[in-house]
Amino acid sequence: MTDTPLETVTLAGGCFWCIEAVYDELEGVTDVVSGYSGGHTQNPTYKEVCSETTGHAEVIQVTFNPQIIALREILEVFFTIHDPTTLNRQGNDVGESYRSAFFYRDEEQNRVALEVMAEVAPLWERPVVTQLEPFEVFFAAEDYHQEYFKRNPYQGYCLMVVAPKVAKFRKTWTGKLRTAV
Repeated sequence: MTDTPLETVTLAGGCFWCIEAVYDELEGVTDVVSGYSGGHTQNPTYKEVCSETTGHAEVIQVTFNPQIIALREILEVFFTIHDPTTLNRQGNDVGESYRSAFFYRDEEQNRVALEVMAEVAPLWERPVVTQLEPFEVFFAAEDYHQEYFKRNPYQGYCLMVVAPKVAKFRKTWTGKLRTAV
């Protein structure tokens, strides 16, 4: 058996609790970490990011095995689990920290993202405004944000926002779910 090098992507699609919960269930994903990217402050805190003064987006950093799931599929899921037509908003979450963005690590990731964006654009009534930005740095969020939905499934936001998003994902992507969800 050969060792397959894992790949990593950084995605911003609103609240990181929502998108982390989905990618945790995706076959081929080996790790998902909630955090912050795209800003100008070193080691920002959640409170600082929410103040909209750091320039960071709430993101997830997804590590995956490309022999099990391709980057294209990672991005197809991304563009179906959040609204890529609202730059600084996802539902009631408003601000730059909730923007839609993909932080690409190389030109191949950028190329695939552009292709997938062009393919999903006709599915939306408004233009896709997801920002494509070169990846610079990722800061992991505080421990209490990690695996938030798994640890707090009955918390109000999780019941009203995260759970419906996860349910929609499960219905749409049945062939890509981990067998032990």
